[in-house]
Amino acid sequence: MTIKEQAKQEIENPIFNKCADYEQIQVECITAAVKEGKTVVPHNRHVELALPMAIGTGLSTKVNANIGTSKDHPDVEPELEKLRVALEAGAHTIMDLSTGGPIREIRQAIREACPVPLGTVPIYQAAVETVVRYRRSICEMDIDHLLRVIEEQALHGVDFMTLHCGLTLEAAKRLKSRKRMMGVVSRGGSFILEWMMYNQKENPLFERFDDLLAIAREHEVTLSLGDGLRPGCLYDATDGAQVHELIVLGELTLRAWDAGVQVMIEGPGHMSMDQIPANMILEKRLCHGAPFYVLGPLVTDIAPGYDHITSAIGGAIAAAAGADFLCYVTPAEHLRLPSLDDVKEGVIASCIAAHAADIVKGVPGALKKDLKMGEARHRLDWEAQTELSIDPEKARLYREEGGKYHGPTCTMCGEYCAIKTYNRAMEAFLASGSGKKGQAATPETVKENTGC
Repeated sequence: MTIKEQAKQEIENPIFNKCADYEQIQVECITAAVKEGKTVVPHNRHVELALPMAIGTGLSTKVNANIGTSKDHPDVEPELEKLRVALEAGAHTIMDLSTGGPIREIRQAIREACPVPLGTVPIYQAAVETVVRYRRSICEMDIDHLLRVIEEQALHGVDFMTLHCGLTLEAAKRLKSRKRMMGVVSRGGSFILEWMMYNQKENPLFERFDDLLAIAREHEVTLSLGDGLRPGCLYDATDGAQVHELIVLGELTLRAWDAGVQVMIEGPGHMSMDQIPANMILEKRLCHGAPFYVLGPLVTDIAPGYDHITSAIGGAIAAAAGADFLCYVTPAEHLRLPSLDDVKEGVIASCIAAHAADIVKGVPGALKKDLKMGEARHRLDWEAQTELSIDPEKARLYREEGGKYHGPTCTMCGEYCAIKTYNRAMEAFLASGSGKKGQAATPETVKENTGC
């Protein structure tokens, strides 16, 4: 019996209890949302996750971090270090996107070290093996081999998989009717499209969707239905091809639910801010409330080196409007494989976006953190402010770098600190009510406290 089927029959599941404890909600809320398909709990039956996660409606917005080797950087050790950094920074899930080195061994090493749900894009391994092992082009990829790779990864404990099942021949035709500036920017989507165009056949992942469901059901793999036609620049956003693919993904979602398989939907991409809320509504409507997993969205195309910021802006808007899951974007996006610092910056930027959205969504406990920070700032309690920070290490470093002045305020304002001035003013106001004269700042006290 699958996780979804257990939820439908309201069978007690210890994994649901762990997720409910993490969310600080009743376990019945998790069970009901999984039953309806509005929440997924990616948890392969061959592993026991130390930190299982529920992703979906009414829950805290989750953040995924992508790691993985490339042909130019095939060693696993740096990726294991990125895994550690991503988790310490607050990532809730990890995806291994390795395309270089011994991919199986790399994935197994990451799986063993990863306490949270692990995702992959199986077509990457299938494509690399087609080119390297069989010395064929991606156009000649054997579909049975692709399915074997999917099953292999399921056996190895992968919890969720990105599969580009909705990129059909009909969707491809729409790329012609309104020519895109950047075409297809999804790596997996481009592999599928090239195979389709070369062989003049339908997307095999669409045609053999029932085979995928059988594998997912047997091994308890959550399907993350990929957006092969996501926009890669603002000009291409919300066009007919993108929306058509989303319609197909909604139809496949119902088929997966009938088979007892959990599903989430992947979304854009690059998109101007005004289009983001409408896209969230479209996904929830067309895909029957299934959780939405978005890459960004990146709200401008002109910020290479700062795309963790463009992504965080879009991610906050998207999550506040209904997205459930944010895929981080690092400062290295569009430029190179991310470094350790890039991974940390990317995760933290997405965590800020997720938290900001959780306040809007009324997620239990979200606003409480900000109220505590407000109280700590009012008290000028620097240690509490540091501990409450989303990145305590950086907050502490900046405080220490303030230089010679380590009084109750910071080096930005010193004695002219607004909070300190306000507190002094209120003391004077309260004292005036009791007939006492309040203490005001004098040139002497300013000089004594600031050295000016």
